[in-house]
Amino acid sequence: AREVGLSLKDVPEIKDYQIYAGDNAPINFNGLVRHYDLRKGPNVADIQLNLIDKGKRSDQSHAIAKRLRPMVQEVGEKYDANVKVVEVPPGPPVQSTIVAEVYGPDTEERQRVGKRVKSIFEKTAGIVDVDWMVEAPQTKYKLDVNTEKAMMSGISSRQVVQTVTMALRGKDVSRLYSEKELNDVPITVKLPKAGRSDIEKLKQLHMKSASGAMIPVADLVTVTEDTLESSIHRKNQRRVTYVLAEVAGEIESPVYALLDTGEEIDNIEMPEGYNLSQIFAGQPFMTDDYTLKWDGEWQITYEVFRDLGIAFAVVLVIIYMLIIGWFQDFKVPIIMMIAIPLSLIGILVGHWVLGAFFTATSMIGMIALAGIMVRNSVLLIDFINIRLDDGESLKQAVIEAGAVRSMPILLTAGTVVIGAVVILFDPIFQGLAISLMGGAVASTALTLIMIPLIYFM
Repeated sequence: AREVGLSLKDVPEIKDYQIYAGDNAPINFNGLVRHYDLRKGPNVADIQLNLIDKGKRSDQSHAIAKRLRPMVQEVGEKYDANVKVVEVPPGPPVQSTIVAEVYGPDTEERQRVGKRVKSIFEKTAGIVDVDWMVEAPQTKYKLDVNTEKAMMSGISSRQVVQTVTMALRGKDVSRLYSEKELNDVPITVKLPKAGRSDIEKLKQLHMKSASGAMIPVADLVTVTEDTLESSIHRKNQRRVTYVLAEVAGEIESPVYALLDTGEEIDNIEMPEGYNLSQIFAGQPFMTDDYTLKWDGEWQITYEVFRDLGIAFAVVLVIIYMLIIGWFQDFKVPIIMMIAIPLSLIGILVGHWVLGAFFTATSMIGMIALAGIMVRNSVLLIDFINIRLDDGESLKQAVIEAGAVRSMPILLTAGTVVIGAVVILFDPIFQGLAISLMGGAVASTALTLIMIPLIYFM
């Protein structure tokens, strides 16, 4: 952690950093969602980076994180450590951008599949910070006191337990008082770190018997070696193995990562009589076979666009019914609503020109724009109907509608564009601004031509 910090100190956008070794950093959004607040132990550390004010740097935090990732991973590879660059979102509340949940009846086989998925992630371009929630095998030693040998040596079982406990955990034997210190300092006796991690050195501890002879602990205990059981993760009462990853590169949508890895995952060899199926929504109904369920940002994306798509369909139906009620015609509303797909042209072109992704806020902007663009069509056709009632020919009424109503329509589009400029450079609401601006410009320009022309035809 110290070396990672030193590698970052010369980055101009970093104001300062704090290292929390062995304990979790102060809880933030990631701590709540990804449970980083539970990271404690001698093998973990957090480094919190504080950036200079956004007005004093040209790159946003996401671009800085992408630039720092190779630097910190180089240090991690040097020490065979797993190092991640985690942004404090704005972002969906998920464990990771890509989450593969492996379900199945057998724990060992489920972990084998998870390990294979992890390997596929590591070889796929654009997928970074690959990890899985399976601990490496850890050796556990059980020391059973040989009561008979201990009694023959004049040493009680309690003394053996106390000695081993003191060697491993430490025991305060006295306190050091200093005039320069505000509080006294405890003096703790225990084995050094190298001795605490070596069972042979622990067995060579000597204890004084009743006769004064020094007896090694190895003569008083029986050591049994075993493997510590790994943690069991469950989701909705089903056992699961998690494989986590982030995306980085030119295309940072998790959908493309899922498509790139899907074929290789389908080719994973399974035991006879079993298959590995992939699902993109919901959870497997049964766990008598093996299933990989995609979660993370994909799940949020799927749910958001599904719900917004349903909302958009409802909006279209309501708009159609309102126009029918006003004009008492079933064909005219269809002509008026042509302005909505015309706005989609500007929305897609706007995202392409600015190199932005079509996000949930982009979808919200498209829904909001639907009513505004239909209003422009209503202005044109309503004026045409008024002129027809006055005895004008259809051709003349269409021409006059375009001439008279163009100014109010252009002013409406202009106010939408000007209002959206304010949020154009916001990382969260940029998609909303692009949809409003691009859709308003394209739909307005095409509506003034297409709607009168189609109505005339």
